Amino acid sequence: MKTIGLLGGMSWESTAEYYRLINQTVRDRLGPLHSARIAMISLDFSEIEELQHAGKWDEAGQILGDAAQAIERAGADFLVICTNTMHKLADDIQARIGIPILHVADTLAAAVRTLGVHEVALLATRFTMEEPFYRERLETAHGMTVLVPAETDRTIIHQVIFDELCAGRIEESSRAEFLRIANTLAGQGAEGIALACTEIGFLIKPGDLHIPVFDTAHIHAVAAVDLALAD
Repeated sequence: MKTIGLLGGMSWESTAEYYRLINQTVRDRLGPLHSARIAMISLDFSEIEELQHAGKWDEAGQILGDAAQAIERAGADFLVICTNTMHKLADDIQARIGIPILHVADTLAAAVRTLGVHEVALLATRFTMEEPFYRERLETAHGMTVLVPAETDRTIIHQVIFDELCAGRIEESSRAEFLRIANTLAGQGAEGIALACTEIGFLIKPGDLHIPVFDTAHIHAVAAVDLALAD
């Protein structure tokens, strides 16, 4: 079994879900007393969030890069960045380490292809929905069509993520808003909804919509186990 490197804490709520899903999947595949080999560093998200919203991505990259190097030194065979948004810095982090990054967008694309879906809508932070680093990878590398919500809905999603989900709050009014937004996107042609923020899976479940829901935290975690057990 390979050692999985987890770069987490962004937020710890979803990182805990990664840890649970990875170990649960290993147990299910190998037997009741098995668990995953993991080297993990969990960062203080408050520090990262301030840098995100200040546009200080280089400083955030320095923090994540240092943590990734420490995870590599701890014996990890590959790195899982337990957040979609910070994959904005994936290339910079990859340049600083010798182990591969299991990119969340690539694992999402593989799951989408499995169901024969070609057009997906992103529910995510404003950074992930609006900047090119995520959408272009899906479109260029994987041939997908990507939709995003309207401006006012992007604002709602972003605020709920940071003010509620990352703080461990699940509000029914926010669930209703997210479902409204998702159904609007389905009406615009989306064949699937990508929960491209690792906390949104606490709010929306696959059975909540009439089209497929792709929870990136779950997909990414299971893909990490696939890679760890590949040989």
